[in-house]
Amino acid sequence: MNAAQPSSGPSLRRYLDHPRGGPTVLRIVLGTQLRRLREAAGITREAAGDAIRGSHAKISRLELGRVSCKERDIADLLTLYNVTDEAVRADFLKLARRTSSPGWWHQYGDVLPGWFETHIGLEEAASVIRTYEVQFVPGLLQTADYARAVAQLGHPRSSPEEIERRVQLRVHRQELLTVPDAPRVWAVIDEASLRRPLGGPEVMADQLRHLLKMTELPNVTLQIAPFSLGGLAAAGGPITILRFLEPDLPDIVYLEQLTSALYLDKRDDVDHYLAVMDRLSAQSESPRESVAILERLLKQES
Repeated sequence: MNAAQPSSGPSLRRYLDHPRGGPTVLRIVLGTQLRRLREAAGITREAAGDAIRGSHAKISRLELGRVSCKERDIADLLTLYNVTDEAVRADFLKLARRTSSPGWWHQYGDVLPGWFETHIGLEEAASVIRTYEVQFVPGLLQTADYARAVAQLGHPRSSPEEIERRVQLRVHRQELLTVPDAPRVWAVIDEASLRRPLGGPEVMADQLRHLLKMTELPNVTLQIAPFSLGGLAAAGGPITILRFLEPDLPDIVYLEQLTSALYLDKRDDVDHYLAVMDRLSAQSESPRESVAILERLLKQES
């Protein structure tokens, strides 16, 4: 086999058979593999772009996993990179087809911004999700009524129908917590978010009960950052770090803003935020004490 070719087809088949290998992740995997092939063959992005009647920018977007791709383009690139093994080519083309398949979240395209669609796709395939929230309960742990209050606060001009669509999307996301091979979710929640009566006392009481129920799941760890800590290492902003079993996928830091989001995967950036999350976890109450705090808060709400 030519040195530019992958050592074996099964590495790609692992992604094809991944139970939560949605299109977002598969695009990243495919792009990473194509970049490795191009570099091993000593071919520039410009030359690769010419081969598929595109530009070097198109190749860059393809290799970063930001766009789906046509099978014809992938076949032409494989030929350019001297990948001739039919089994390997077949796996690449199958993967290319899968990148164009819409994820379940596409049905919510009317209320789902593109920058958040990427997050859902990554969340779908993550093995570990670490999150710190300051103002709200994390989305994966919200009740429908609490999610409705959050949506109304963040989208005051939306119609009742649009609000309900946003709530449905959030509830659908939460199914991830109980599927086979569900990711481990490790959430640190600022005490302020639990004391803010979002939606009213009854909604908050139900939300606290729901959090207690979620802590019973074997894959969910919950810690509360109490007021007594004073300043926290996260400088006031929410953080989510997604980790994947797939060696081709680096840890990704997700930083949500009001109308956009940042996705960081450079090693130095990720290491910085991992250190922040580690300090937050070390400073916050233990999972056992956090449950006790939730129970005390619930008594105050009842």
